[in-house]
Amino acid sequence: MRAKGVSWVGVKTTSFQAMRTFFGETMGLGADYEHGDFVVFRLPNGDKFEIFGPSAGEPAQQFANNQVMTSFLVDDIHEAVAELQAAGIELVGERQESANGYSWQHFRAPDGKLFELACDPLHP
Repeated sequence: MRAKGVSWVGVKTTSFQAMRTFFGETMGLGADYEHGDFVVFRLPNGDKFEIFGPSAGEPAQQFANNQVMTSFLVDDIHEAVAELQAAGIELVGERQESANGYSWQHFRAPDGKLFELACDPLHP
């Protein structure tokens, strides 16, 4: 098997509206589908990111034991980090960079969950 990328990420939250606003407005994701406290965002490359609020239905086992870490690919890490700061989002740790130019920055979303921005010169 060879995984080719991220296809789907789902996040369960008790702060649905704050998360919906953050990912829709600050991160610039367009909603493909929305119903109650459930929203499906689609990224330009086709990946899906879904937010499940307290009353959104999901399979019982889906969020029973797992915490999710997701990295969002961006073209310019410096610009993206500046936009997070301008939106009042907490950065966690320092921006890191590997020898091949891959760089990443962790941040805390409005509901307190940790996410990451990444810039990968080898990813088209």
